[in-house]
Amino acid sequence: MKESFSIIFGLLGGLAIFIYGMNLMSEGLQKVAGERMRQVLGILTKNVFFGVVAGAVTTMVLQSSSATTVMVIGFVSAGLMNLPQAISVILGANIGTTMTAQLIAFKLSDYIWPILFFGFILNFVPKNERTKNIGLTIFAFGLLFVGIETMGDLMKPLAKSPVFVSMITEVAHIPVLGVLVGALMTVVVQSSSATIAVLQNFASTPGPDAVHSIIGLTGAIPVLLGDNIGTTITALIACIGQSKNAKRTAVAHSVFNLVGASIFIFLVAPFAKFVTFISPKGAELDVISRQIANAHTSFNIINTLIWMPFVWLMVKIVKAIVPGDEMAEKKEKAAAIYLDPHLLSQPVFAMTLCQKEVIQSCEKILESIKKTKLAVIPFDKENSLEIQTVWKSQRDLQREVQHYLSRMIAMGSPTEGQTDAITELLLVSSGLERLCIQMGNFIDEMIELEGNQLSFSDNGERELRHSLEAIIELFKASLEVLKDGDDVSIVMVIALRERLIDMEKEMQDNHLDRLNTGVCNPKMTPYFNAILGDFTNIGTYCLDICQSLSYGLNVTAEER
Repeated sequence: MKESFSIIFGLLGGLAIFIYGMNLMSEGLQKVAGERMRQVLGILTKNVFFGVVAGAVTTMVLQSSSATTVMVIGFVSAGLMNLPQAISVILGANIGTTMTAQLIAFKLSDYIWPILFFGFILNFVPKNERTKNIGLTIFAFGLLFVGIETMGDLMKPLAKSPVFVSMITEVAHIPVLGVLVGALMTVVVQSSSATIAVLQNFASTPGPDAVHSIIGLTGAIPVLLGDNIGTTITALIACIGQSKNAKRTAVAHSVFNLVGASIFIFLVAPFAKFVTFISPKGAELDVISRQIANAHTSFNIINTLIWMPFVWLMVKIVKAIVPGDEMAEKKEKAAAIYLDPHLLSQPVFAMTLCQKEVIQSCEKILESIKKTKLAVIPFDKENSLEIQTVWKSQRDLQREVQHYLSRMIAMGSPTEGQTDAITELLLVSSGLERLCIQMGNFIDEMIELEGNQLSFSDNGERELRHSLEAIIELFKASLEVLKDGDDVSIVMVIALRERLIDMEKEMQDNHLDRLNTGVCNPKMTPYFNAILGDFTNIGTYCLDICQSLSYGLNVTAEER
């Protein structure tokens, strides 16, 4: 009994080291190549083939098709990627995820400790962040093999157990059972790469005859197919509460693997012969790990090649499974529409969504300023109350953005450059929040004026209109700075702010003249001064927002 517990916990410990190493390697790779990975995704616009390539490359970096799928679901939900594009990336992700199995198939037992030591030194000694991240990636790569070796050493005694051998024989000779075992393992572990690594290691264990694999290639292939089915569960969980197209993306991932597994389950024997043909020759125990890696890669490449011409059909299938009007859903959706909590651990992509959120919120703010002008000149209480609610919702949206950005920093995954970019976005969002509060205060003052039966004179109302028009022009220029970050736009913002200050001084002088001539009610003065203060602050916030950025929001940290 004691030996059984030792084996079980040893296997779990080895699996834990492997998964930790894989996650650590993914983190390091993202920090080293994350910005380039985002650029790779930028080629998705038109071509299915390039979408497949981008999906494969991204997954090689993320070291997880589930992570790529979750990222794609976030992008689709945010409207940054359409359904056919997302499906092409999913197809490529299934190819990219096979890279881990190919790496594991290399016999690196004699080099594990040098790899770990070299990675540790690179991560621990240099001060350069990029070098440290490269070291982290190498160290994590070594951890993968520590986990594999640990599991391998503990699996050898199992091969001598008659009960265990009998169970494995059942799985090896009943393909459907093998599929179920593989799917269940991946659902529990939440990583097909980890379960396939376990399968490779287990298959390398000698059977009772000490010559052949305990399970063999034909027995391993159904388990492999099950692993591919099980990995879709993560995507299905991630799409809960997302848009219809996001749900369709997750379903497409499931359809891809279910259909492929359903076809290949009837072709295990010929597929095993094909894999044997393309794999290195030698004793079964020496080559079966590579055979399983090649089977994994071949299955996903063949499956992708089958589906690539039929992406349109996949779109129809998933729309039939998840019916509904995506546009109607978007119109009903309130608050943040781009932020996705599932992407917080992937700063490169989370930043893209934040930037998109800030830009679209600025466009809404610009429209709200225009509506505010129409609501107060001439004053319309019903419209003013309505726009007051809009300003509160805009304020709350900025707080949601700031909370999202703060969570990204708290998770500790961004690089120094990404942290600087997040800080800039926090400052921009904070400025937008204060601007929304100030506009809300302006509406409150106008409503209070009307409640006290006070109103602007004709000249005062005309000056108020001109000030609001100047604010609209100023915010438009600020929006251009946020989008493009060019020096000309910043100079324009500074000039427009100075012009607004001059207008406010002139308004103050004109108000005093109207008081002297009895044209204006003295009771108007506190409200008039408060409104002028609102406009001064709004101009300041516009400038602060622009000066918060080194460049425009479309520029990434590493490009600065």
